[in-house]
Amino acid sequence: MSILHIVGLGPGDPDSIPLGSYEIMRRGWPVVIRTREHPAVRRLDEMGVAYRACDDLYEQCDTFDAVYEAIVARLLGLAKDHPHVVYAVPGHPLVAERAVQMLLSQPRPDVEVEIGPGQSFLDLAVARLGVDPVEGMLMLDGLALRHDQLNPRLHTFVAQVYDRAVASDVKLTLMEVYPDAYEVAIVRAAGVRGEERIERLPLYEIDRLTWIDHLTTLYVPPAKDAAVLYRDLHEAPRIVEVLRGPNGCPWDRKQTHESLRKYVVEEAYEVAEAIDEGDPDHLAEELGDLLLQILLHARIAEEHGSFTLRDVFAGLAAKLVRRHPHVFGDEVAKTADDVRGIWEQVKRDERRNEEREESALAGVKLAGPALAVAQAVQKAAAKVGFDWTDEADVWQKVKEEMNELDVERRREPRDAAKLAAEAGDLLFAVVNLCRFLQLDAETVLAQATRRFVRRFRYVEDRLRSGGESWETASSEALDAYWNEAKIAISQSN
Repeated sequence: MSILHIVGLGPGDPDSIPLGSYEIMRRGWPVVIRTREHPAVRRLDEMGVAYRACDDLYEQCDTFDAVYEAIVARLLGLAKDHPHVVYAVPGHPLVAERAVQMLLSQPRPDVEVEIGPGQSFLDLAVARLGVDPVEGMLMLDGLALRHDQLNPRLHTFVAQVYDRAVASDVKLTLMEVYPDAYEVAIVRAAGVRGEERIERLPLYEIDRLTWIDHLTTLYVPPAKDAAVLYRDLHEAPRIVEVLRGPNGCPWDRKQTHESLRKYVVEEAYEVAEAIDEGDPDHLAEELGDLLLQILLHARIAEEHGSFTLRDVFAGLAAKLVRRHPHVFGDEVAKTADDVRGIWEQVKRDERRNEEREESALAGVKLAGPALAVAQAVQKAAAKVGFDWTDEADVWQKVKEEMNELDVERRREPRDAAKLAAEAGDLLFAVVNLCRFLQLDAETVLAQATRRFVRRFRYVEDRLRSGGESWETASSEALDAYWNEAKIAISQSN
């Protein structure tokens, strides 16, 4: 069994190399350093410590991951021939050292890894900037920075900003959350005498600095401006929690799943309308309104112990992965038809797993516009022979339902539940009639609504042009204007 000792050279100043690291490197064992491009390496040369650097691997490999894999291979190769091998890295062995993480994560039955002393650049950067990490801090890798890692409420350090190209990528990612002119700080060689440099500047200027190198770290202070905080993905759920809280909004606090149901449908339709308009800003606004409904429902459920917003996200993520085995699994899909076939098979498997009772209506989604769902149910029932034989019978059914509704509305006192049931039966019968007439009920009702709107606005214009109002105009005048509207609009079409 060989032992691979991994030690840190400290943040950069030659005098900051830990004493324990010195002692291990001077025992005569093979020493490998990640790079000579570190100020502390000068002290190793002065002390006569023999070592082998891995800078040649940076030149030979095309990617950083390839470099780290080559370093791991070199270290494990040495460990086969030596009972002790030392690997010295800048800073601390466990801070921003990908090769060390690779070593720790892979099987190595004949090599034991021991983590030795070190001090990271982060310790000195925090001290130089006067940051208290307990307030909340993020440390991120500039070579793999993603906007979903960002939290503008926290102190954020972005390490490994090696050059201006990396700085440019980091800048563009940060600008998805922070304004272009947001003040940040660039810290180079923190704690290294004669080489330390700290400069505060607007975010958009960071890739213009000519002195950025491998010792550079970017600091982004916590945001206090609402315009920045509102762009954080966690902010809207937090605001909804406040609205539902003891000192929140009375209207929001009294809402239930049932009371909000109509708003979910309404907001979904408004999203569809914004899509039809082709206005990106309006679409973004309406998507926000729809998202509010989701956040409210999730918050209400959390208050009742049913589920949380994280459960919603987890369920969605699992479903997306499950229904895309051609992306996240071994299935192959080269065309949209291939994808559709995979999608349908996954859904069939899901229904089988749920052990639902087979029904002729099993394939009908009850979620959707009421008229469209009613029409889909009727078509599914008709496929198994449960249908009217001719159009006249359907028309008779419509008249029958009209009479039943008429009887119910005349009854005193009125029963709201029975009225709703009879009105629903009438609507369902009318949908059936539309189907027999080969008309789409949803479309014809939408068209009728638009015709009403155009005629209504025509009447409004006539009232305004005549100096009248809804309150002053006689019923005869309103009827006349309405008939005018019908003729005028039909002619314009």
